[in-house]
Amino acid sequence: MSKVLQIGCGGVGTVVAHKLAQNADIFTEIILASRTKSKCDAVAKVIKEKYGVEIKTAAVDADNVADLVALFKEHQPELCINVALPYQDLTIMDACLEAGVSYMDTANYEPKDEAHFEYSWQWAYKERFEQAGLTAILGCGFDPGVTSIYTAYAAKHHFDEIHYLDIVDCNAGDHHKAFATNFNPEINIREITQKGLYWQDGKWVETEPLEFHQPLTYPEIGPRESYLLHHEEIESLVKNYPTIKRARFWMTFGEQYLKHLDVIQNIGMSRIDEIEYEATGMDGKPVKVKIVPLQFLKAVLPNPQDLGENYEGQTSIGCRIRGIKDGKEHTYYVYNNCSHRAAYEETGMQGVSYTTGVPAMIGAMMFCKGIWKKPGVWNVEEFDPDPFMEQLNKHGLPWHEIHDGDLELQ
Repeated sequence: MSKVLQIGCGGVGTVVAHKLAQNADIFTEIILASRTKSKCDAVAKVIKEKYGVEIKTAAVDADNVADLVALFKEHQPELCINVALPYQDLTIMDACLEAGVSYMDTANYEPKDEAHFEYSWQWAYKERFEQAGLTAILGCGFDPGVTSIYTAYAAKHHFDEIHYLDIVDCNAGDHHKAFATNFNPEINIREITQKGLYWQDGKWVETEPLEFHQPLTYPEIGPRESYLLHHEEIESLVKNYPTIKRARFWMTFGEQYLKHLDVIQNIGMSRIDEIEYEATGMDGKPVKVKIVPLQFLKAVLPNPQDLGENYEGQTSIGCRIRGIKDGKEHTYYVYNNCSHRAAYEETGMQGVSYTTGVPAMIGAMMFCKGIWKKPGVWNVEEFDPDPFMEQLNKHGLPWHEIHDGDLELQ
């Protein structure tokens, strides 16, 4: 019997809310909060009609610690599920500490004024959460999240030492838009336009954005050009599995997507610094206003929440691992394929939101059942992967294994 409070009501948040409601025997009270209460009310209405589950809603400014603390103290949840923006992770963690609430998120903190993300800011909270007797679970989406749990599962059951890890993420869907991002455009474009980074022989190697790429074959999909990116779970995985000699993250992009991205960068629309713009005031006279180009672009691009209805195809995300078991080298590929159409029919959202939202619910389940519950700040691979892997098969993200196959990656 657990009370949870969810912050964030975008595409991922909508999926999380649906999944929490589907498991009302565990999540006996659900509070859904975001900056815009009407969005929460709309989701709550659909869930009430579909599952007969009542969800309370609230407005909250996730940038404001006092506002968050007041919300937590009013509802007194056991766990805060943070599916807001990565910029807001630290204020939410501060509020959790002040109000005595445990914490979980799906993506690590990044400062709003810099396209840079790493776990150091959140790892610095470890001692404070320990002293408060509270749990903080970091990165419980799909990547990061399930990919880290896949790695932990492989290390527990199939390898004595993991030497090479490649996380591969393919979206082979078609949303029939000229250009759109599958999650928050501001976060998405910041992520893929920064320099690549991978782990090799005990040190980080930096690459130019999208410099390295190669075709990889994805189950049920076929070959897709895949690009090396920096991704946050690599940072925690090489820390927690020190036998790893090399760890990389690959993601597919279509030619049309990359052409649009190139234009966006060339004309300055991916900038995250403020520029001054001359607009027309209410009185019809010129007025100087400041805008962030990337935030303006976000406002005119298709909303990721609205892509699901006509989305076809599927995603395929997994880990390709090479290492040693009983003195012999083996390979292991564990992955999930998710249908955009099936995700939409269940939750009204497309597959990318679904693959992040389902693991967030399962992580909350692990906490509420006391399976993943210990004071401090933890990445998901630091918990037992087995019960989580079992729940993936039950809640819409079944996984598959290929032993000693060709990983295609050298």
